[in-house]
Amino acid sequence: MMQNRVLTPRHILWYYGPPRALRYDTTDAKRGSHPIDHLIKKARKAQDELMAKETHDLESTANAYRKRRGRHPPPGFDKWFEYAKSHNAIIVEDFFDQIYHDLNPFWGLPAKHTRQQAKQLPFKISVRNHTMQEFMDDKNWMKIWVGMVEELKDLLPDLDMPMNVMDEPRMIVPWEDIDKYVKAEHAARHQPPPQKVIQKLSPLDVDEDEGEKMKVEFIEEGQYWDTARVACAPDSPSRSVPGVFNSSGPPPYCTGKTEEKCNPDASVWLSYNGYVSNWTAVKDPCLQPELRDSHGSFIEPLSQSSTRSLIPLFGGSKLPMNNDILIPPAMYWAKESLYATGDTHGAEWEKKAPRVAWRGGATGGKHHKDNWTRFQRLRFISVMNGTQVRQAQANEKLEAPNFQLQPYQHYLGTAGQNMDLAGWLDAIADVGFVDLLCFPKNEDHSCPYLDPYFKLVKGIPLENMYNFKYLPDIDGNSFSGRYLTFLRSASLPIKATIYSEWHDSRLTPWLHFVPMHNSFVDVYGILKYFIGDVKITPEGVLKTTNGHDNEGKTLALAGQDWANKVLRNEDMLIYVMRLLLEFARICDDNRETLGFVGDLE
Repeated sequence: MMQNRVLTPRHILWYYGPPRALRYDTTDAKRGSHPIDHLIKKARKAQDELMAKETHDLESTANAYRKRRGRHPPPGFDKWFEYAKSHNAIIVEDFFDQIYHDLNPFWGLPAKHTRQQAKQLPFKISVRNHTMQEFMDDKNWMKIWVGMVEELKDLLPDLDMPMNVMDEPRMIVPWEDIDKYVKAEHAARHQPPPQKVIQKLSPLDVDEDEGEKMKVEFIEEGQYWDTARVACAPDSPSRSVPGVFNSSGPPPYCTGKTEEKCNPDASVWLSYNGYVSNWTAVKDPCLQPELRDSHGSFIEPLSQSSTRSLIPLFGGSKLPMNNDILIPPAMYWAKESLYATGDTHGAEWEKKAPRVAWRGGATGGKHHKDNWTRFQRLRFISVMNGTQVRQAQANEKLEAPNFQLQPYQHYLGTAGQNMDLAGWLDAIADVGFVDLLCFPKNEDHSCPYLDPYFKLVKGIPLENMYNFKYLPDIDGNSFSGRYLTFLRSASLPIKATIYSEWHDSRLTPWLHFVPMHNSFVDVYGILKYFIGDVKITPEGVLKTTNGHDNEGKTLALAGQDWANKVLRNEDMLIYVMRLLLEFARICDDNRETLGFVGDLE
């Protein structure tokens, strides 16, 4: 078992580590306090330590850059700082860690190689002399991303920015290659004297030829888990674990011998009493082999087209083992997105229903009669459904088709062992599918293998969901596009994901949102902590007792306030500008001596 394992795999060495690895020390918890109380306290401390790094002027900001990145800032850094300050941005160097996690490997390739690859890829955003160039439209996200970059065109150098227009991430470079590239980047770090620094980029179209036509092989079939695990470190738990070919029955929650009882602390390793204390590790499939048969991205994704070559490709989300370059997702930027609700936040906290709301489709990949029991959204709806839990409790094996009940009961405590769990769920949960997305698709939207377990429910407009206090957010085919609007809503997001996004370095779990394990083994404990016991009055009103409503309100409002400070459209542009200044330098033959040193002169 990995219950007491220390996080040491080589793929998260400090020079290539995930942005702000969020792990809380749990050594000084008070005896008798609830684990979530302790995690909230630690989150506040972590946030205070982060904000102590905030900088307010160009000199201190450039100095923080040099200290953290080992180089001079890129040309144009002064314009970037001016733009950020003019838009009242909170500037903390750690906020931009994702940029360097994504771009550092490209320092291990020749600048000309990356430059010419960027020019040859089909779906790209190009800027020349502060003018947007024509682009190939995929009729999906390209126009939105082009509009985002266009707002910055007067501040950007010439560049080519290839885009991933698929939902799924595309790059899976073997760990050994990335390790080599990142070591080369680290070895090349230096800060030459100001008089030797070149402060202006070379013209982008300097090549007399376009170079040899790029040939990139894409893997479009086979088990995605086996395709992806080559990007895990050799000593990581998942690297040597093959994919699963039998995906029937509920997914396993624990490692170890099959006859052992399931211990939630074994499946939620690096947790504190079963609750997530290391958000970075819990999201990482390289550290959790059980995700290979409990998440649709690995069981049978909707589509896949992956390359093991390191090419410059920008996209909205990725798995921790992917090498795509993250930018804000198009649906976060679009003013008319399915998930855009403007300034609508629902009622005040006290007037919101103390319940859980979720609506969506049964996305997550191609589920069918032989594998549906392993898909994350189907599992979540099942564990939150009082009828299915009641049936599982009546079964001597305590096993439903797609979840095991015993691990969840562990979180209810001694007093909760005899509670009417199914009745409690009936009272607090309003969750369900609006489309089962059956494969193969039936014209009448029926789904023979799911119909016995799931009944379609009426949709709830997103702005009406904000009248519920608790909003779970679960991965679909890739990341969930509703996360940002949940954070802005003044309801409390409860997040489970294996996907990374541009803003991950800016959010603190247990302060701005509630992290949840991808098995959902902790969901009852989370909801029991915040909602407590429930009773329906004769008038049909839901009354709650023994919960932590004040803590829920505090987190919900803290998340909203923070999102309105660091996840604004202006913050997305500030992030993209910084990213593209760095990418332009990487593509320049003079990159080793390029930099901004105006603050040193």
